[in-house]
Amino acid sequence: MKTILTMTMMGILLTSIFLGATFPFPLIDLWRVKYTEKHQNISVNYQSIGSGGGITQHIGKTVNFAASDAPLTSKELEAAPDSLHIPEAIGGITVTYNIPEFPQSGLKLTSKNLADIFLGKITKWNDPAIKADNPDVKLPNKVILVAHRSDGSGTTFVFTEYLDMVSPEWHEKVGFGKTVPWPVGVGAAGNEGVANVVKSTPYGMGYVELAYVLQNKMPYAYLQNADKTAFIAPSVETFAAAAKSLSSKLPQAHQKWEGTSINNAPGDDSYPITSFTYIILYQNLEKATKSKEQAQETVNFIKYMITDGQQYATGLNYVPIPDQVEKIGLDGLSRVTYNGEKLVVETILQSGENTPQSPAKQGKVPSWIKNNAKWWAQKQIGDTDFLSGIQFMIQQKIILVSGNPTGSNQANTPVPDWIRNNAGWWSDDLISEDEFVKALEFLINNGIVRV
Repeated sequence: MKTILTMTMMGILLTSIFLGATFPFPLIDLWRVKYTEKHQNISVNYQSIGSGGGITQHIGKTVNFAASDAPLTSKELEAAPDSLHIPEAIGGITVTYNIPEFPQSGLKLTSKNLADIFLGKITKWNDPAIKADNPDVKLPNKVILVAHRSDGSGTTFVFTEYLDMVSPEWHEKVGFGKTVPWPVGVGAAGNEGVANVVKSTPYGMGYVELAYVLQNKMPYAYLQNADKTAFIAPSVETFAAAAKSLSSKLPQAHQKWEGTSINNAPGDDSYPITSFTYIILYQNLEKATKSKEQAQETVNFIKYMITDGQQYATGLNYVPIPDQVEKIGLDGLSRVTYNGEKLVVETILQSGENTPQSPAKQGKVPSWIKNNAKWWAQKQIGDTDFLSGIQFMIQQKIILVSGNPTGSNQANTPVPDWIRNNAGWWSDDLISEDEFVKALEFLINNGIVRV
């Protein structure tokens, strides 16, 4: 991604640039918008190019910082010593498909079958191995067109690392990395490129980050968990389940991150292809910035992403980084200097803005909930995704609601249509926020959302 951050300060025009992963593009793009709303003298322009390109530019010191879904390798660290890894969010990679005879989500795929498709061993949708896990689906006798990334990609790194973990044959023949020698398939640039290939090609299949699937209204597969006890749908909750056990075992920002992974995590509810995505920058920021002011603004913006900006993660189907991971990032930023002088890790929070750690003032609902409400009203996301986002915000005390729940959890009960109507009307500003909160109170008090 390429982001140009310009700021005028005391007559000086400051420009900061970062490039890298397409995986977190929807979230970083929202951060760009929200940050400039609070800092109106800053302009941020953004273009995704892939993790490989971002790391190359970081090593070449032509950008202020990079974004990557893959940590630096030992070889890359040798070329860019003094680098910091700052985890910015947690997300998952979906397997999406275009089967006209089965246009909905829910096709079940084991790890072996997924690897065999990308190895070219399973070539048709009605292969007996796929049919065995989907007996109620009439799968067509059509050739599977595999789509993969053509650029150096952190998404590819995470996806192929998973295949390398679960398939001895994949490990032996292909391996994992930001680029690999694909046995079959056609290439496309970026998550958006793979999504477009699959969406426009009947009987296609590819791997993309969840937000791209939802935004393009594409179906996704349920993947078998590491315990082989269930097939798991990608969601904020199942990504969080995969990341839950790892937070206390992570290195510090200035240490080596190669080999750190939450792929194929154990647990009944853990989605198997889940990953951190990182900001990568130099501790001695004079290597990649032109002035102390530019370096300071770089630190300010990164701190916003890992603190105040986290409130927007769930609405775009990413998992906010846990408190322990936020501390790793803040400790890392505290090490950043410019010509030996430490930079100030400022408090970015502006008056009236909410954080995941503090209650919303006067019951104000964060704006990302409105995005979720709109997608849910348009049936781009399901009840579970909508309710999990609401539940998360209530538990974090970002949304303040009155009343006590009296009913039991009715997770399997469809949400009433009038709630969906309210959500759509609120997202279009046709009803007030207070009216929407009353609808949320109904969900809680009737046990549809457990507080």
